[in-house]
Amino acid sequence: MTGCAGWVCGRARAVVLTVLAQVAPYNQAMHILIANDDGYLAPGLAALVRACEGLGHIDVFAPEQNASGTSNALTLSRPLSIFEARGEHVKGFRVVNGTPSDSVHVALTGVLGRRPDLVLSGINNGANMGDDTLYSGTVAAAMEGFLFGVPAIAFSQAEKGWGELDAAAATARSVIEQVLATSRLDGPPWLLNVNIPNRADAASLPRVVTRLGRRHASEAVIQQMSPRGEPIYWIGPAGDAREAGEGTDFHAVANGQVSITPLQVDLTDHAARGAWAQRLARPA
Repeated sequence: MTGCAGWVCGRARAVVLTVLAQVAPYNQAMHILIANDDGYLAPGLAALVRACEGLGHIDVFAPEQNASGTSNALTLSRPLSIFEARGEHVKGFRVVNGTPSDSVHVALTGVLGRRPDLVLSGINNGANMGDDTLYSGTVAAAMEGFLFGVPAIAFSQAEKGWGELDAAAATARSVIEQVLATSRLDGPPWLLNVNIPNRADAASLPRVVTRLGRRHASEAVIQQMSPRGEPIYWIGPAGDAREAGEGTDFHAVANGQVSITPLQVDLTDHAARGAWAQRLARPA
């Protein structure tokens, strides 16, 4: 060492490392857990994994089958199995015969050797905006990490079909870097829901922090007859947006912007608590 005593340089180095950790925590050896709800073979999952290369150590836990619309369901009626995928684009992925929440849950509570610094979910084949977030397995996988105190981000493309997926993946990488450069990973956890327009220029689109919009009620179930002559039913399509004004996720995506919505788990209607307390404080 030149120009300083060893202990002085060591102290200075410790200060520098502390500052770097505060400014850019992802420059450390970060550990990322990635999941999805479209299943381990989904192109969106592979794209997100590729986009995150170089950010740190990556573990992937994903459902064996498409598990869209399973929300926060955990499998309690049977044991879960995990196997390691061996295909070209999925080698090393750990595959869970359960839900997206199962995948993150088993990773965090027993299979991983250490707690991840960040949980990512997606990239989903289609939007998760407004009421979709209550049903979404993509959001649920991220939320499972959040419930365990780990910061988490869910990513979705606005339209189905994987159009411009590489651009969506580049956008996801940019959002992750931007978030990590301005947010700490060792403080209170946060949960973000990101919806990306299917556009080649997605990474350069404006990014807007939004609130959830609302949809109309779902369309009617679709009734068919089974080969045995018994009625069967398919869940109908989601309703169109009905609350899609400025500031909502629907409005942002419709206007060519990347929507970033901070989410929380508390479903309490705080504004109505006082009125309900007056009505129900005493037995009828």
